Amino acid sequence: MAEIVIQDLVKRFGDTVAVKDLNLTIRDKEFLVLLGPSGCGKTTTLRSISGLELPTSGKILIDGEDVTDKRASQRDIAFVFQLYALYPHMTVYGNIAFPLRTQGVPRARIREEVMKAAELLQIKHILNRRPRALAGGDQQRVALGRALVRRPKAFLLDEPIGTLDAVFREEMRTELKRLHVDIGATTAYVTHDQMEAMSMGDRIAIMNVGVLQQVGEPHDVYANPNNLFVAKFIGSPGMNFLDCTAVRDKDGGLALKMKADGTELEVPKEVQQFLTARDYSGKPLVLGVRPEDVVLSMSQKPNHLAVEVFATENMGSFNIVDVKFGEEMTRVRTLPSVRLEIGKRVFVSFDMERIRIFDQATEQAITQRGQA
Repeated sequence: MAEIVIQDLVKRFGDTVAVKDLNLTIRDKEFLVLLGPSGCGKTTTLRSISGLELPTSGKILIDGEDVTDKRASQRDIAFVFQLYALYPHMTVYGNIAFPLRTQGVPRARIREEVMKAAELLQIKHILNRRPRALAGGDQQRVALGRALVRRPKAFLLDEPIGTLDAVFREEMRTELKRLHVDIGATTAYVTHDQMEAMSMGDRIAIMNVGVLQQVGEPHDVYANPNNLFVAKFIGSPGMNFLDCTAVRDKDGGLALKMKADGTELEVPKEVQQFLTARDYSGKPLVLGVRPEDVVLSMSQKPNHLAVEVFATENMGSFNIVDVKFGEEMTRVRTLPSVRLEIGKRVFVSFDMERIRIFDQATEQAITQRGQA
């Protein structure tokens, strides 16, 4: 397999910039997920790697070779689409064998490779069927088998399980990850589903409006988002945001004054030192906190905010309670046993060791976990 290096990639369609100045390395044998909303540039990036789109500028290297101007057929990659693109007149065996037949591979070797792929994907029992007789999950396995037999340097998967129902998607997430480990492939995987990205990726590359926002391991991207977009996009629900300002407290340190009601929240000394050293006093900030780091209370206590219950969602193993703080909404993750009436006045506090603080003007993170 091989390392894929993208250098200063720009792709324009007329006046639209689909990908802007992208620099990204997909490591050898890594499973990297390109994640972002529709139109963010992730599929265009994948198609540029494959050769289905030629960059406006920039370079793409696969295994150290500059393939920027090479056609897809010259790049030794396998592309699996959301729509499986199977040949309806061929059996499953014929579909998987097709790329080898076009390369003139001997019949005995073709059979050997097809059977090996079919065993790996657990589809030996359907080799004589045609695509129309298969369920969606099996059709996707056939498409993967067709890619596997070529033994390419890299696998590129564009939302390959997006059309499957929830049960099949969960099953295929596990299958694809196991397959990646079994064959040691370099894999780039496109999705807009952050749960898929978090559960499957060795690393996640998050994009928005054609610009790479952050690259990192799932736990780090979740805990230490670079900016407000990443903080909101990663997580289900995403991070809560509350407008505030850093102000001097009675001891000469810095506290966070909440815009909604003027309450001043004490913050850990490490955060105070960070804000003081960078002179954030008086500047508009955003406090970010994950729903699981918000604690509900029935009584007023120090460092608590008075809020009103707006809505509740029963998610089975947990509840999501929406509370209103001024005009701002905060989502709280609670135990399923928590039952609250709509309109009830309650109080919330935050795990202050786990909050993130963002610059309101630039939307960039100015504190991260473990940073003082």
